[in-house]
Amino acid sequence: MSKAYGKKTWLIPDTYLNSKSKNESISHEAICVINTSDIDAVIDLTLYFEDREKITDFSSFCGAGRTHHIRLDKLKSKNGELIPRDTPYAILVESNVEIVVQYSRLDSSEVEMALMTTIAYPVEE
Repeated sequence: MSKAYGKKTWLIPDTYLNSKSKNESISHEAICVINTSDIDAVIDLTLYFEDREKITDFSSFCGAGRTHHIRLDKLKSKNGELIPRDTPYAILVESNVEIVVQYSRLDSSEVEMALMTTIAYPVEE
């Protein structure tokens, strides 16, 4: 039996999908997850905005003993909607098992690319 590391709840307060890309690398964000447990992780994402209601119907999956890179520019809600681009938002990440969450943003809107990555904020349970 594998030891589960991490937390079930994570916060990412600064997210932004840029619609501009000036080279072959498309501007995008990713939530990178590692699940060290023996149980598959069902991951629910709640998006928070400055000027509109939160969206609660995005979800993903990370198999037991696996990693998963959730590309936010490709993720669709249960209604088939994409995450809006050019709009600041924040994400609440909730899982049925302990996981570790890393957030990355690749911005290729200028000639030079910018890459940012950070560990999300783990919420004590």
